[in-house]
Amino acid sequence: MPDDGFLPYGRQWIDDRDIQQVVEVLQSDFLTTGPAVARFERALAARCDCAHAVAVSSGSAALHAVYHAAGLCPGDEIITSPLTFAATANAALYLGATVRFVDVEQTAGTLDPDQIEAAISPRTRLIVPVDYAGQPADYDRINEIADHYGIDVIADASHSLGGRIGDRPVGTLATASVTSFHPVKLITTGEGGAVLTDSADIARRAESFRSHGIELVEADRERVGPWYTGMQVLGFNYRLSDVHSALGEAQLARLDDFVVRRAAIAGRYHEAFADLAAIERPEVRAGVTSAWHLYVIQVRAKHRRRLFERLRQRGLGVQVHYLPVYWHPFYRDQGYGDISCPVAEERYQRSISLPIYPRMSDHDVDRVITVVRSALEELG
Repeated sequence: MPDDGFLPYGRQWIDDRDIQQVVEVLQSDFLTTGPAVARFERALAARCDCAHAVAVSSGSAALHAVYHAAGLCPGDEIITSPLTFAATANAALYLGATVRFVDVEQTAGTLDPDQIEAAISPRTRLIVPVDYAGQPADYDRINEIADHYGIDVIADASHSLGGRIGDRPVGTLATASVTSFHPVKLITTGEGGAVLTDSADIARRAESFRSHGIELVEADRERVGPWYTGMQVLGFNYRLSDVHSALGEAQLARLDDFVVRRAAIAGRYHEAFADLAAIERPEVRAGVTSAWHLYVIQVRAKHRRRLFERLRQRGLGVQVHYLPVYWHPFYRDQGYGDISCPVAEERYQRSISLPIYPRMSDHDVDRVITVVRSALEELG
C-alpha cells in the first residue's frame, strides 16, 4: 500500500515467513484436523501462560464454545458490557440465556466493577468483561466480586492478546478467555479464534463443542470398536483448519513486535494531540499494558459525524466502536429497548477510532496526525 493511499483503522501484516508456513501445510498430508492445529494451540497456550488453548473458526465461535463449556444454559444470565461487538451478547442468546448490560468506566471503556454487584441475580451464571480497545478490564476487582458470588468470569479478550496486568498476561486473568484472529486483530489466521483456560474441563468441553459434540471416550471404543466416536452433546463445526493454524503460529512469533509497534503509534498520537482541547485521548490504568487494538479518541458529539466524514474523505478509514448492543434493532425487538448505560452511550456518540496497525509507517502516522488536526481546526 502506498504511503498516500487509504489508511484503514486496522490491517493485517503478512510476510514471507507467514506465506512459507502456510505453503508447507498446503504441501502436506493434512489441510484440517492435523498436526498444525495442535502446534498452534501449544504455542498459543505457552505464549499466554495458560494450560489449554482451543482453536476455533472465529472469535464468535470461541464465545459460543466457552459459554457452553462454562455451563451456560437456557434461563441463565450473563453480565457484560454494551460497548462491544454484538457477538459477546449473541453467543449467550444462542444457548437460551439472557443478557444484563452493565455500564462501563468513564476513562477505560471497560466494564465498571462498581456497577456489577447490583446486576447480579440468582440466574447470573457468567460475568463477561470486554477488553475494550486492547486494555484488559479491571479483573482484580471483577474476580473478587465473582468469587464472592460463585460466578465464573469469562474474558472477552478479542482486543487484548499480548496485553497484561502487571506481569500476568491476557489468558490468565479469568476462568477462561476468548480471543479473535480476524485480520484487524493483534494476529490473524484469516478468520479464527481461541479459548484460553487453565481448566481442563472447560477445554475438553470446548474441544467437543467445536467438533459436533463428538468426544473420544476410551471405554466406548473398547466396548464397540476402535473406530467408534460418539456425539455426546449437540455441537457445531467450529474447527480451525491446519492452513489457518499455520498462519496463526507464524503470526504468533511476531505478536510482541506487533504490540510494541502499536504502543509506539499510540504514543505518537498521544503526544501529538496533547494540546487539543477538542480531543479526549484514551487512558490506560496504572500497571496495565494495553495491546492497543484500537486508538479511540472522543470528540464533541455535535462534531463527530462531520469530523468522521472529513477524515474519511481525506483517506483515513476511521470507524466507530461500538453501537451499544442494546441499540441494535434485533435487541430492541427482543425487549432490551428500555436499557440505558449512559457512559457507554456517551462514548459511542463521541468516539472515533483512528488507524493503528503495525505496518503503518512513520509517514502514515504523521499523515493521520496532520489530517486530524487540520479537520478539527476547520470545525472550530
